[in-house]
Amino acid sequence: MPVSYDISLPDPAKARGNDPDLSFRAQGAAGLAEELQNALRTTVLFDRWRAKQDDPDAVDPQWGATDPAATVTGAQDDLRINLCATTSIDSDVFKQRLRMLAGSHWELRNVR
Repeated sequence: MPVSYDISLPDPAKARGNDPDLSFRAQGAAGLAEELQNALRTTVLFDRWRAKQDDPDAVDPQWGATDPAATVTGAQDDLRINLCATTSIDSDVFKQRLRMLAGSHWELRNVR
């Protein structure tokens, strides 16, 4: 069953992960939403992350889960950007993808 996550990026310019190859590239709400949606729907981000691991073949396949039906919307609210992601991906996998993209510069506001 899909779950909706309300995410806030208080300072979108800082919403970047530790590895620029895996981080958000977009600046605006629509672009950030599209990048997160792609990270949930496809294995592209996971594949790039896995290739950087010391032993890529040892990575648990659960971390590569995808949800082709995942949707993400984004809206600018003053200086912050709010994202709403709806997905059936496990919450731990969802949070890992968000950490890759935004580092620790995001806030989980609501789960429903």
